[in-house]
Amino acid sequence: MNKYFTNQEIAELLRRVESAYEVKGENRFKIRAYDTAAASVEHSTSELKDLWDEGKLDQVPGVGKSIAQHLDELFRTNKVKHFEKVMQGLPPAMFALEKIPGVGPKRALVLAKELKITEEKEAVEKLKEKALAGEVKKLEGFGEKLEQDLLRGIDSYEKGEVETKRMPLYFANELAEELINYLKKNPEVVEAYPLGSLRRKLATVGDIDIAVSTNKPEEVLNYFFKYPKIQKVLDRGEKDLGRVTLQNGQQVDIRTSLPESFGAMLQHFTGSKQHNIALREFALSKGKSLSEYGIKKLKTVDNRQKPESRTQITEQKFKNEIDFYQALGLDYIPPEIREDTGEIEASLKHNLPNLVELKDIKGDLHLHSDFPIEPSHDEGVSSLKAMVEMGERLNYQYLGFTEHNPSTSKHKEDKVINLLKRKKDYFDKFIYSYENAVKERRNKLPIKIFNGLEIDIKPSGELSIPDKAFEFLDYAIASVHSSFDLNKEKMTQRVIRGLSHPKVKILGHPTGRKINEREGYELDWEKIFDFCLRNNKFLEISAWPNRLDLPDFLVREAVTNGVKLVINSDSHAVDQMDLMKYGVAVAKRGWAEKKDILNTCSLDEVERLLFF
Repeated sequence: MNKYFTNQEIAELLRRVESAYEVKGENRFKIRAYDTAAASVEHSTSELKDLWDEGKLDQVPGVGKSIAQHLDELFRTNKVKHFEKVMQGLPPAMFALEKIPGVGPKRALVLAKELKITEEKEAVEKLKEKALAGEVKKLEGFGEKLEQDLLRGIDSYEKGEVETKRMPLYFANELAEELINYLKKNPEVVEAYPLGSLRRKLATVGDIDIAVSTNKPEEVLNYFFKYPKIQKVLDRGEKDLGRVTLQNGQQVDIRTSLPESFGAMLQHFTGSKQHNIALREFALSKGKSLSEYGIKKLKTVDNRQKPESRTQITEQKFKNEIDFYQALGLDYIPPEIREDTGEIEASLKHNLPNLVELKDIKGDLHLHSDFPIEPSHDEGVSSLKAMVEMGERLNYQYLGFTEHNPSTSKHKEDKVINLLKRKKDYFDKFIYSYENAVKERRNKLPIKIFNGLEIDIKPSGELSIPDKAFEFLDYAIASVHSSFDLNKEKMTQRVIRGLSHPKVKILGHPTGRKINEREGYELDWEKIFDFCLRNNKFLEISAWPNRLDLPDFLVREAVTNGVKLVINSDSHAVDQMDLMKYGVAVAKRGWAEKKDILNTCSLDEVERLLFF
């Protein structure tokens, strides 16, 4: 049985190959290729195994043909013969030791061999014992100072200050927003934004980096170091950089810039690495050089000279990213699509998508209230009234309540029908009283409330309610909640059969993935897209933090094929309705526009499309 490799495990494997190449003196281009691929895999918002299942490994930026072939072998056989050959003769302890600050692959190899530390397990502890015993300083090229530096590095490593697990986007964003709100209370802060994978809204985020525009960087940094949730200041750095760990163990870096060059700094540290490499190459072709400080024109004495031999003249600074990109002859490229997947070429041709925004969303069609439907899965905890009131605050035109279907193992068919009839009666009474109450207020139109249901698709493709029960529903979402191990053909047949009922309009969380927990099941997406197009069905982008499903690469493919999507929060409590922004972020990363999303439509248009 094939092992399931997470993106983190694959990135770690690629970094080990990179280290092995480095100590064996391989050429720098090969080393760089593995470094680039590891970073790309680590920051991918989609699981590589899912992309491999779809034959789309070549769509991962930085993963070239050769590495893709090796990963194909890994997924098929659980190992890669070439990787084993590259790492042959190297002590496994080396790969543990190189993670200590200040210890690169070459020094890790020397330490492992000279101190006879071979096994990876407890390698750091054994090195610490030998350093405390004074054995490291006796090695050629080390000495007492390096031994003490090594002990400090080991201390940082053991405290978890070196490497933290990637956080879900939701968790990282909440931490960053709280910190940015704190920073903005300082009058010397002009602007503040997250950087890196958080700003690009990847599904998972490493450490939190924040950019601050200010004319008084030292004053802002001193204010930052007073943030009450800081556990330890790791680095006061120079006047423009500060690094801390918070009480929850997460690392935060803050970078400051003068306002006149803030745009260049923001662009540089937002990334992605692949986007920035491609952008630098594009700039060189136009005789320009990019940095975090601005853009320099390159002056060439001889046109036959290589770019690196050209001399530089005055640097142009930029207050914002729009001007930065325009100086290169490009339209502004939103952070979510800076992944080197065609965005630079589209920008040059003025053909970038007009990405959907949160303000475009006019409703939420996947909500779970606390109506006692005795469901097959978890119940909602908030009342219909509370969720409708939240919908009003969000300026929605419509809401769809799709509690899970009644448990089929606990209820006979007539009981299921009776429960759904009771639900309809309850909703009808609520809607009548709610609409009358809104009319009395005379300040806005009432939200349209749809009575739906989220229905399990059984392994056979049958739906988990009797056909007669559908007469009590306005529409339904069909979802897979069990038997995830069916092969692609059977799972595709299952899903298509489940979607075939006229009242089923939406495929809920379409791949079934749970980020860092479970890979998605396999589907023949060409068949799914074709079925949706021909039968007026919609694919959901679930904004639920550990789903973010449909993944962005499939969102882009759906958009390319003309398939309509719907962004839903899948809320089981009223405060979760604010999660919608994370679904919008996935849609943006998939190049989706307002016209691609069902719930950006007006109420009249949604009714026409849902009840077509």
